[in-house]
Order: sequence, then C-alpha cells, then structure tokens
Amino acid sequence: MSSANSPPAASRLFGTDGVRGVANQYPITSEMALKLARALAQVFRSPTGRHRRILIGKDTRLSGYMLETAMASGICSMGADVMLVGPMPTPAIAFLTRSMRAAAGVVISASHNPYQDNGIKFFSHEGFKLDDEIERRIEELVFDESKLDALAGPGEIGKAMRIDDAIGRYLVFLKSCLQHRERTFDGLKVVIDCANGAAYKVGPDVLDELGADVIALGVDPDGKNINLDGGALNPARVRQTVLREHADFGVALDGDADRAIMVDSRGELFDGDDVMAIMGRALAAKGRLAANTVVATVMSNLGLEKSLAQAGLRLVRTDVGDPAVCREMRANGYNLGGEQSGHIIFMDCSTTGDGLITTLMVLEHMLETGKPLCELRAMQHFPQVLYNIRVRDRVPFSDMREVARAIGAVEQRLDGRGRVFVRYSGTELLARVMIEGEDEKEIEAGAREIGAAIEKQIGVAQNH
Repeated sequence: MSSANSPPAASRLFGTDGVRGVANQYPITSEMALKLARALAQVFRSPTGRHRRILIGKDTRLSGYMLETAMASGICSMGADVMLVGPMPTPAIAFLTRSMRAAAGVVISASHNPYQDNGIKFFSHEGFKLDDEIERRIEELVFDESKLDALAGPGEIGKAMRIDDAIGRYLVFLKSCLQHRERTFDGLKVVIDCANGAAYKVGPDVLDELGADVIALGVDPDGKNINLDGGALNPARVRQTVLREHADFGVALDGDADRAIMVDSRGELFDGDDVMAIMGRALAAKGRLAANTVVATVMSNLGLEKSLAQAGLRLVRTDVGDPAVCREMRANGYNLGGEQSGHIIFMDCSTTGDGLITTLMVLEHMLETGKPLCELRAMQHFPQVLYNIRVRDRVPFSDMREVARAIGAVEQRLDGRGRVFVRYSGTELLARVMIEGEDEKEIEAGAREIGAAIEKQIGVAQNH
C-alpha cells in the first residue's frame, strides 16, 4: 500500500524544471531533500580534492525552512560547505553561484505555484540549470544509495554559513546590466508587485536606488501568501494600482521573480512575447541582437514571429520550457529568448530568466526612446485558443488516422493564416491543442474538431 510519502514505481524525480510537488509529501519531503543534497554534493565533488561550497537560496514559502535545513545537512554530511543566502530570486542564485565560485547552486521554490507546493532545482557552477544527463545521475544516486560515497569523517564534515551581503551583491549586479552605468530612473513612477515572494526586498530596492518613485505591492510575506491575489499570474492588482496612482509603468513578478508581466500607463498588459518583440527590435537596431535571432517556444504567439519578420529578424522556436530556450541559445550563441509567460533571458547579462533584469531593460529602453510603454508595443496578438483533452495514453498523433486527418484539414483551411500545434503535456495525461489565426471563430471550430478526434480515439470518459 502506497502513501503520500512513498515513491511510485519507476519514479522520476525531475520534471521540466527541477523537482516539484506538495510540501511534506513525496517527493518534497525533508528525507528526499537530504538524499538529493547528498547526491548533488557527490556529482559536483571537486576532482582536485578542494573543499567544495554549495550555495542555497529559497523563496518565502513556509516549507522553505524545513527543506533548506535538510539540504544543508545532506551537503555538510558529504564534506562540502554550504552558503545560505535566504529568500532571493531564482536568477539571483544563478548569479551568486557563478560570482562566489560555488560548485553548484540550489533553489528551493515552486515559482508561481501556491504556498502549499515547493520545489528544488539546481544550477551548475556556471549558473545554468542542469542538463538531463546530470539530473539522471543525481536520480540514480537518490534511488540507489549503494552508489553514494561514504559520508565524511568527523573531521571532514562541512560547515554552513550565512552570506549577509547577498542582496547587496545582487543589487550591484542588476545595476551593472544597464547599458549606461550612470542611468537613473528619476521622474518615473513605477509600481512593482513582488507577489510576497523572493524579490520582496531586492525588487523595490533596485528601483529605489535607481531613482524611481516606487510603489511596492506584495512585499509582506508570511510564508503562506506567496502568489496570492497578485503577481505575474494575477496582474489585476498591479494594473489597478498603476491606473489609480497615475503611474508610468507597472510590473508583476512571480514568486521566485524569474518572470515579469508589465503594465503600461493605460493599464494594458505586456506579456513575454510583447517584451521579446520590443527588445528584439531594439537590440537589432543597435547591432546587438546576435544573428538577428530571437528564441521562443512553440507556444509563443504568431504575432511575435510576424513582428520580427517585418524587421528582418528571425524567430527560432523550441520545446516548451525555459531550459529548452536556454539550450538553444547556448548552442547557437543567441542572446535574447524567452517565453510568453514573461520568462525572458538576456544572455549578455544572465544565464537564466530574470524578471528584474527584464524590468530594467524595458525601463531603460523607454528612457532612451523618450516614449511611454504604450507607444512601444511592437506586435499584434493573433487570437489563440488552447483545448486540453484528458487521454488514456500518449499515442503519437501521426499513428491515429482520424486525428492526423483533422489536423491536416484545419491546417489546409487556415492556408498560412494561422498555426496549429498539438502536443502532450509533459506532466499530465493531457493532449493540448493550440491554434492561432486571424478569425477567432474559425480557430475555435478547428480546435474543437481536432479535440473531438483525439477524444474519440484515446479520450478518458468524464464523469458528470
């Protein structure tokens, strides 16, 4: 009989972005955190025998204390030292891991999820998320402890220390990302919603130090209010405040501050696609967009692709998830990419998406052009519909004749005026049908047609 704290058969720990689940239930338990920490310390042991240091940061969730302590204990038990930085944005951990020459970095966060969830993800010493091969090696050590090295002897146990100046280091780094080092934001009224998450201190601080008139929301974390009624997934709060306070600009971060959704002075939202359109064209105009290419996922709006094409630029699409975007960027030397969700990677500055860097880049562009954000919109969003169909199994769509026929028929009707994308969820038994086009009724009908074909062949009967 299995329990909430027991692993399922043939378990895989790592999903698209680390290990994630409900706090104090498998796999997000203190026992599993300890095992992951020991495996991480072994995988990143120094070949020269030099004492290793591993950095740990977290967001503001109640369960972060439990997991942080377990991770630190596991790492120290393997003879490595721990540097604790407390609540800090995920991209700050990537930067600090690099800057402080740590062997690896640990982030305890479930990003935009509610406080009941938590997660554990790792960065290499270069500040990049781990590739699949290293994650599999860590999993192997977790599930087969006979392959773990012996624990450190009494005199070789690692030490844990608090890094008191972590926020100051990150603030200096953020300001250094501006193209003009003497730049100030004097005269700009900015609303920032930190979602009661990891950026509750550093987010308002960096804008204040740069001279902006800052109105800060979501900066009173209590362990349970992270992402509650605000943040990047619920930007209504920041929008209302921008309009009420007659602010020039608003930004909503998520719980670990790696994504940003923006609001102009009229209350109009700007998602990640909007930002990539604006900044891709801006960087290209300065000759600073590598290979005149922007990288986005298959879920980015067709309007982004057309906007870039109008400026003579290219869009390269990847699988869903910022790790896939980052891999493509690194492999081909691209320096701008991201997701519609607001997770933008400025590779010239950072190794991962950073909501605060994104905010600073857009604000600097506003000042350079002398235009408000509402006048910088660079793309038209095509209507987009997304249907989810619960399925029994992940059968290749090409192997199902009726499904393949439906997809082909819809594509033929769109005739280049839209885009059809059908895939399976990586975490649930769901088929996702996404269609974009000029006519909303047409694409809704197409999505229903493809969804019905999938449901007929492999759908799960719904109880009503």
